[in-house]
Amino acid sequence: MRFPRVARLLAAVVIVPLLTTAPEAVSAVPATTGTYTNPVTEGVVDTFPDPTMIRGGDGDWYAYGTTNPIFNSRGESGEHVLPVLRSADMVNWSYAGDVFTASDRPAWWPDGTRPFAPDIRYVAGSYHLTYGLSGGGVALATAPAPTGPWTDRGLVVTLADGCPTNPIGTIDQAMVTDGGGTHHLYWGSYDTMCVAPMNADATRLAGPTTIVARGRRAEGAFPVRRGDFYYLFFSDGGCCQGAFSGYTVKVGRADNPLGPFVTQDGQSLTDYSSKGGIVAAANGNGFVGPGHNAVQTDLSGQDWLVYHAIPAADPDFPPVDTADGVKPALSRRPMLIDRLDWIDGWPVLRGGAGPSSGPQRAPVTRAVAGSTFNGPAGLAGWTSGGDPAARWSLAEEPASGGVLTQSASPAGTSFLLAPGRIGGDIRAGARLKLTDAGAGGSVGLVISARSPRDSITAWLDRAEHALAVSVTDDGATTTSRAALPATFDHRTWHDVAVEVRGSTLTAEVSEDSLGDAQATVSVPLPDSELQAGRVGVASRGAPAVADNLSAAPLHKPVTTRVPDPLPGTPLPAHSDEFSGTGSPEGSDPAWSWIRRAAGSATEAGGVLTWPTQGAELFNSTNTAPVLLRDAPAGDFIVETKLAFDGTKPAQQAGILLYENDDRYFKLVHSVLPVTEGDGAVFHQTEFAKEGERPTTTPPTPVFYGPMFGGPPAAVTWLRLAYHHNSATGAHDVRAASSTDGVHWTWGGTWSMPRRGPLRIGLVSMNATGATAVFDYLHTFRTATG
Repeated sequence: MRFPRVARLLAAVVIVPLLTTAPEAVSAVPATTGTYTNPVTEGVVDTFPDPTMIRGGDGDWYAYGTTNPIFNSRGESGEHVLPVLRSADMVNWSYAGDVFTASDRPAWWPDGTRPFAPDIRYVAGSYHLTYGLSGGGVALATAPAPTGPWTDRGLVVTLADGCPTNPIGTIDQAMVTDGGGTHHLYWGSYDTMCVAPMNADATRLAGPTTIVARGRRAEGAFPVRRGDFYYLFFSDGGCCQGAFSGYTVKVGRADNPLGPFVTQDGQSLTDYSSKGGIVAAANGNGFVGPGHNAVQTDLSGQDWLVYHAIPAADPDFPPVDTADGVKPALSRRPMLIDRLDWIDGWPVLRGGAGPSSGPQRAPVTRAVAGSTFNGPAGLAGWTSGGDPAARWSLAEEPASGGVLTQSASPAGTSFLLAPGRIGGDIRAGARLKLTDAGAGGSVGLVISARSPRDSITAWLDRAEHALAVSVTDDGATTTSRAALPATFDHRTWHDVAVEVRGSTLTAEVSEDSLGDAQATVSVPLPDSELQAGRVGVASRGAPAVADNLSAAPLHKPVTTRVPDPLPGTPLPAHSDEFSGTGSPEGSDPAWSWIRRAAGSATEAGGVLTWPTQGAELFNSTNTAPVLLRDAPAGDFIVETKLAFDGTKPAQQAGILLYENDDRYFKLVHSVLPVTEGDGAVFHQTEFAKEGERPTTTPPTPVFYGPMFGGPPAAVTWLRLAYHHNSATGAHDVRAASSTDGVHWTWGGTWSMPRRGPLRIGLVSMNATGATAVFDYLHTFRTATG
């Protein structure tokens, strides 16, 4: 990006005394913002898998994606290696290059490497981009600016670094920094995720490896710090199987970056079972497989989930020539963004509504007051105050564009304030640093300046080595401090963000805009709300630089979840209490069999008991018995209570909505092997669909794709909610499970074009040696309202 020359910028500087009568107030109403429609990369690139995002020093946002054929539709036959996009508003994107090209790829990469899943952070004055190798291993490249030039730093994680994943699962890394300034790197896939501390400059591991999560195809770790907790986002299920991709975003939290992480229901992420904690899942709106997320925060303090999903109507590329051969059915995975809500301390996408497909309110990326200091506007209308020895001016930095400098070292405090006033609930922020090597001096973010006797400033105080918030009320000043980490370098850029909600002000400082606070200060305000004042920057005792000053109305949090489906009127004609004896079809003629000879289900004592069969219902292998009855017309919910004692891989039992052997929806308690697990198994709530996948080359006649819900138990309640989507003509089926019959974990929705009616079914199949006991089958009309 090109920036205007310093001389042009300096022409607009205004140096006048601090006003005691402020300009017209700007009230804390929602900042002007437009709308967006997912995917936000539509028309820019064909695909952008595993996206991560950061706000650059120039004030723009940058996104990084997995190596993929981003311009296939333009006739390009190959892939771009770790492509980069740029946006001024997180909505309208443009292509900004690749991290590596064919001519500058590191020579040590193994043949056939396709770099995966980048993660971007700002560390100690440079941008750190880690990425996984398709054959396993995590590497690092650094750059002074978000678009490079990139310097290869070699491997950070090797296949021998202690995480018991399949070798090709040493991928999908992401970093978080704790309150003491220690960086921690998470990685893993196939089916284990780990964490280890890093050295001070985040270039190598520097401590033992700890297992933090296990899950069937669990991967895509993304750690986030919020308040007193570390949240570990991850995705499980199949990421990349076109319209059969079962990817789902889940989360656990801990009070330590090393864990233990637990879900909202208290389940450990290291349990050998499927996990609840669902953040985002397919919802039947045309996008499938939402996953491999990052988190970004806009200028109002609203968090956004950044993720990929697959358009079900156009899910697959034609054959693509890649570094490790031709891929006949590579899935399109464009980038989506959606509002991430925190409800009762837990994140969920759009209050539980899931991915959006229509117009949505866009992120707040334009401040009500402040400046990025780029462009010709300069400092017209800005006013200075305090120590007259201060020297405020504009300058340029190669990676930041225009910046605001205070080049003198006056002993007193000096201010430079933006035009306009803002009050009430607001969020203010700025990038700040000192430029000399002295022992003292401070640089600050002015949150509210109303007069010389009434102001609030958040300081990076080098003498105290602290984040300090000074509140001056009617001439009396009180200051609250929090110590900064020993590794904190005041001469590199740091982000100071301040949120005011009601009468409480909270300030934090981090290395970038990703929320890894290195110090936090919370103070009460003198009044019941923030009085309208001016925002700006401040310094004392040392030369200082500031950039990306902003103030905007604080976002209003969503506090209530979208309601989940509820069973309404019972439908006895489509239900069974299993109160008879002998065969189920003998007790209730509504039941019938597919392949009855292989079944041995019997009723007695109010239950249906059914040992697993050495038979299968999978793609072209259809040997398992299926017990069926008609489903009601319209929308309905079917539920069963299942006791299951499986111990061997592939044993499973549960309920179906069945059209034929090659078109069905299935929700089962299944037993699946752990990759590199020395014979260990997972107990999974597996929700799958099977049907034709015509978009592959050549077309696949039948394909099976699972997603995973909450944990099963010795006794598990299972629900399928059916909806006929009249807009698309599809069957939409959503799954839920419970371990007590009261509290339910609702997962994603599978969709499939409607060709014929579905019937309600039961199965108990695959490896022999387990027994399914069905307590009942209840069907309800879906409740409305």
